[in-house]
Amino acid sequence: MKYLLAVSRILVGALFIISGLIKLNDPVGFSFKLEEYFSVGVLDLPFLEPYALAISLFVVIFEVLVGVTLLLGYRARLTVWSLLLMILFFTFLTFYSAYFNKVTDCGCFGDAIKLTPWESFTKDLVLLLFILVLFRWHRYIKPLFPPRTGGTVVILAVLACAFYANYVLNHLPVIDFRPYKIGANIQEGMGIPEGAPKAVFEYAWTFEVNGERQTHITRGEYPAVDGEFIEVETTEIQKGYEPPIHDFTIEREGQDYAGVLLEEDKLVMVVAYDLAKSDETVFGELKTVTDNAMDHGYRVIGMSASDEALTSSVVHQYNFGFDFYFTDQTTLKTIVRSNPGVLVLRKGTIVQKVHYNDLEALQFP
Repeated sequence: MKYLLAVSRILVGALFIISGLIKLNDPVGFSFKLEEYFSVGVLDLPFLEPYALAISLFVVIFEVLVGVTLLLGYRARLTVWSLLLMILFFTFLTFYSAYFNKVTDCGCFGDAIKLTPWESFTKDLVLLLFILVLFRWHRYIKPLFPPRTGGTVVILAVLACAFYANYVLNHLPVIDFRPYKIGANIQEGMGIPEGAPKAVFEYAWTFEVNGERQTHITRGEYPAVDGEFIEVETTEIQKGYEPPIHDFTIEREGQDYAGVLLEEDKLVMVVAYDLAKSDETVFGELKTVTDNAMDHGYRVIGMSASDEALTSSVVHQYNFGFDFYFTDQTTLKTIVRSNPGVLVLRKGTIVQKVHYNDLEALQFP
């Protein structure tokens, strides 16, 4: 029991700290995941969507703190109760997502480690077992430091988390785990390498033979059955390779210009997933920056999921020297955690990416 308790304490504490820090690196991304959970088609809690970012910050900081307090042995009873309630909620959430196929990625480890819904649920079940061990024998958890020292460490951890969160919210994630990080080439990210595994499907063919229904399973070929065909059901039994970048388009009037624009040697992308939610106070500086880019021979385009009426109004109001193209909102949210944000590309390779608070850092050689 002594060794099991020690292993459980270290494993659970470290995992909660790592998971929390990964999400703390990108709280905006985690808030998008929470919005997905709160949506009508999932938990049907749309009234929580406006508070997704605040909830995101609270959850990830609290996750780090319970990991810290567990390793410290600080207020063990309160810590294990918090852990138990959290893991019960997360286990329910991941099971709900997996069973009903509502959310394809729980966001447990942000964009750093992608888990399928059933993998997330299995991970939570294993964690639940370790946490039950901690809950059963929490009175044997010995603190590493006196209460006052432990309390000081916890306060310092809170302050460090708050400082880090404030930084990434006003700039961009320090570590970018997404396929649109600086140095990535978008065309290469959309490609499928030679020899990549292909999806495998199973087909259940139903026929009526001599007045009885018969089902024949194949991998695609039509079965040789002397009967009347009724229906076929298709099931994916093995997923194929999915490129890290997919569903990326730059559309205008129904035509996709991504292939042409990504060949530009000097391209600036102004990304605003929703212009109605953009910080309009930076549009004046944005015009100065984009005008400067065009003066240096760069082609500038806007990318938004807003409708044409809104994009045209914004272009006219701020006298922008570029037009907006349509791109899927989820894709834009993935590209940059800023609304608006700016990217500089050379033949599809991202060489600069900034938050709207850092527009002055852009360079146009």
